[in-house]
Amino acid sequence: MPPVKTVVPPQAVHIYDAYLACLAARGAGNKTFDSGARCFLARFPDPQAWAAQPLAARLAGTRPQLQPLLNFRMRHGHLRPGYDYLLDRKLTVILREAAVSPLGPDLKRFLAGAEVLGYSVRARTGMASEVAVRVLIQTGRPLAELTDTDFTAFGQAITERETRLGRELKHYHHALYASRAVIYHLGAPAEPVPKRSTLGRWSWERHLDGVPPQVRRPMVAYLERLQGTHARSSVQGTASELAHFGRFLARHDPELPSLSGLGRQRHIEPYLNEVAVAVNHRTGQPVAASTAKQRIQSVGIFLDAIAEWGWPEAPARRLIFPRDAPRLPHPLPRYLPPDSERALLAALEDSPNRLYADALLLLRATGMRIGELVDLELDCVHEVPGSGAWLKIPLGKLLTERMVPIDEETTKLVDRIAAHRSPGRPLRHPRTGKLADFLLTHQGRRVSAYTLRDELHRAAAEAGLDGVVPHQLRHTYATALEIGGVASDATFPGKRERPWPALRRWSPGGGHARAGSKVADDLRCHRRVASARTMMHPDLLRPAAA
Repeated sequence: MPPVKTVVPPQAVHIYDAYLACLAARGAGNKTFDSGARCFLARFPDPQAWAAQPLAARLAGTRPQLQPLLNFRMRHGHLRPGYDYLLDRKLTVILREAAVSPLGPDLKRFLAGAEVLGYSVRARTGMASEVAVRVLIQTGRPLAELTDTDFTAFGQAITERETRLGRELKHYHHALYASRAVIYHLGAPAEPVPKRSTLGRWSWERHLDGVPPQVRRPMVAYLERLQGTHARSSVQGTASELAHFGRFLARHDPELPSLSGLGRQRHIEPYLNEVAVAVNHRTGQPVAASTAKQRIQSVGIFLDAIAEWGWPEAPARRLIFPRDAPRLPHPLPRYLPPDSERALLAALEDSPNRLYADALLLLRATGMRIGELVDLELDCVHEVPGSGAWLKIPLGKLLTERMVPIDEETTKLVDRIAAHRSPGRPLRHPRTGKLADFLLTHQGRRVSAYTLRDELHRAAAEAGLDGVVPHQLRHTYATALEIGGVASDATFPGKRERPWPALRRWSPGGGHARAGSKVADDLRCHRRVASARTMMHPDLLRPAAA
């Protein structure tokens, strides 16, 4: 007598029939697939009832004869098993079979969009397998309807799995970060998120780890107040300096009840002595004078501020004075010597990373800061009748915009960058929150200053140079202008470094008469900028004849 087959519940018959038709179309399946599907549907006619089970039960119930049924239901939108389950299973088979399922059109769009943004076949296939297909299965919505909440939930699931496994899953985080940008440029409302450094994700309490609670509380409150008027990076720097002082107090006077009990002789002067002999924890070398000055001034500003605000933790009198900080040396700008500059520029011209290398060449050609460079927008070049082309430098460190004259070669360089940037929708400006078409974009995201520094280090190593930083290109530009007879004040308004008089005494441009009008200076600058773009011949660095 043949065995009695398990009866499929009426509400699940349509799923069962569609499953068998799918197996037949693929030429796959056997008796165990059929019997497994009947038993599963009889027990779980509602697919979400199975998904409501604990993760261990779902994984234990995923037997080989049930995997094709589960994959079918996920591909056709009948089952949303949870991100924890999806992250615990390899979905290579689903990605391969998705072309003939409702997920197929969206996955095809995703792969095409990733290709347009410059991702390799391997990268975009991995992103589709690790992120896109999982998000589509769990949300049950098309790509164009995915939101920030969907990606946040997936990111939280990755973090929870890391906790269970006790190790990091960096490849999932990287794939999520990249996939989010691709899906945004395909029209979804979910916006790409900027990369944040590890320090950027820390709370102020973590920045002040090791500081006694009675000292940490007012420091945290002070840092929170600074957030309203300072950039996050500036507040992070202040947090780092205050942490040094707080940890010193923990060692020097652990019984200190409050900052109001600070004394000049008992606490501040020993701290000044410690700063004077402090060493860099990475290199073991003494810290720079600028670092020592910043540590002292940050503490002084903090104590003065809470005293002005009338906080109960404030000391009764002023404890740190301007003369407590060391004086800083005023060297000449760290420009690149002509031979070194030529070698570096040649390495950048030969670089295979054209977008990054051209961006650094633009940095050298205009003398802007690296933070201003990454904020440039597509419409940054302006043609002024009678005055040629000018580059609009966006708000930067000093919160001022300015225009820099550029020659035809630099204009072509901007065009070359625009040709190599990745296309896509405007991105959110980190400063204003408005959408902007940035000049430097790669794979659908903004190019970061860290990426440009890495390219500069690579090119410098190829040129046989060591320790080159982006700001040296700015100094090289300004030095060339000064030697060429162009006043640096015309192109570097508000510049804090003032070593130029010493340089003028040793250059042929030392007798250059400045115009009384800034406009006149700018026009002279524009006429000479083409000849000053490359570093002067070494002979020009000799003392000028009387």
